Amino acid sequence: MRLDIYRRAETDGKFSYLAVPETRNIPEEATNTDWEVEARAVEVADDAERIEDYDIDNLNGQLSEKGYAVTSVLH
Repeated sequence: MRLDIYRRAETDGKFSYLAVPETRNIPEEATNTDWEVEARAVEVADDAERIEDYDIDNLNGQLSEKGYAVTSVLH
């Protein structure tokens, strides 16, 4: 699958990341945050459960449930 990755600045110079299937826009509930494009059309295995570079866990579960996936709040 191909995902667009967005980022937003957090405290201490860290970032949170949002992964959205490349054919979709950022979901409405996430558009009120200052997301910036990090990468477009990132190729990820269809059965991937984690995107290591962006600290995103439960990838397919989040995509199925919400239509997007975000960095764990525990990162």
